[in-house]
Formats: sequence, C-alpha cells, structure tokens
Amino acid sequence: MLYAVFMSRALPPFPDPQEPLGEPRLLEVGTAPDEPCLRADAARNRARLLEAAARLIAEHGVAGVTMEAVAAAAQVGKGTVFRRFGDRTGLLMALLDHSARQLQADFVGGPPPLGPDAPPLERLRAFGVAVLYRSAEQLDLQLAAQAEPARRFAHPAVEALRVHVAMLLRQIVPDGDCDLLAQTLMASLDPALIHHLTRQCGMPMERLEAGWTDLVARVTRTGPYR
Repeated sequence: MLYAVFMSRALPPFPDPQEPLGEPRLLEVGTAPDEPCLRADAARNRARLLEAAARLIAEHGVAGVTMEAVAAAAQVGKGTVFRRFGDRTGLLMALLDHSARQLQADFVGGPPPLGPDAPPLERLRAFGVAVLYRSAEQLDLQLAAQAEPARRFAHPAVEALRVHVAMLLRQIVPDGDCDLLAQTLMASLDPALIHHLTRQCGMPMERLEAGWTDLVARVTRTGPYR
C-alpha cells in the first residue's frame, strides 16, 4: 500500500505562497518583510527555487541540496535563496510543505476514509496510515528537514497534524486528555522512528501499519481492530 492510495488527486505544481491554506494552517514560507512590492516576483522565484531543489534531490539525493547548489541551479544569487527560506532547513521544509498541503487538503475536505464523510475512528486510522507511507516515501527528505528539538514540535506543519488528531480524538474519547494523547500518537509517526524501525530494524511497513491501528484501538478504548 502506498500513500498515493489515500490521495484524492495527483500533486499539483508548486503553489503560489499566497494561496490560502485553510485551517489548520501549514508551514508558510513567504517573502521577506522588506519586499512588499515584490510579491509576484517572489512567488515566481520561490517556485523556481523549489523546482531547482527538487531536481537536485532527484539527481543527487538530499545531500545534494545546499543553498549554494540551489542558487546555481536556479541561476540566482545565493542571497535570494536565504531571503526566501532562511536556511537549508527552511528550504527542505518548503519542499515537504508541498505534499503536506495535499495531505491537509485530503483530511480537511477530501473523500473518505481521510475526509470528513467517514466516522472519526476510521479517519484517525486512515490518517496514521497515510502519514506512515508518506514519511516512508520521503524519508531522507523528512529526516534532513527536521528542525532542532527546541522548535520541532511547534512547527506549523507539525502542529497542523497534531491539531487534526486531537480534533478526531475529542469526537472519539471526549473524556480523555486529547491534546496529550494526540502528541503520543504523533510520536509513533515520527520520521526518525520510522527510519529506525524500517531501515535499522528491518520491520516491514505492514507491521507499522498494524501497530498504528492497534495503538489507536488501545488509546481510544475501541477494542481490537479487525
């Protein structure tokens, strides 16, 4: 099973940074505050830089993505890359944000089982499976883009997923500490843990998927999942 199974449609081109994201909001990488008159140019430059970074990943892997290499590939000055993304982590997070927007679109308004027309328990199960396979498909990029621990869990892209899980939990176990339970569930989907379990321990993805559904059943007190 692949994450694409849960997607409502193919990934779109890199979006304009001014597009509305809806709620909960994801990571936004906008223009520098001193460039209010350059929004159209900034949007074009941002898309151009992300496309250059994506090409570098395809050709050389994540290690090939440096601020200097992206600037050279996009034929812009290195300062432009820093103004758009701040640092290498910001650039990599912007690449991940492209698919994160799609995931969010699917669980906010897409078809079941991710979307709102499915019961909350089914949505929670499907959400974890989708995140698992999305992370597995993008694992090197996910690991390289992780912020340092002090800001990792407060990142808007991570917070958007946690808020969604907490919302579903409140519908399933309204008497539980759903904010803390959401953090616990999200910890089991951490890319570093997925890397350890799949690449270092040799666990198949099917085992991680079964583990997620079992964990959801135990946390929500809904019994074993069949």
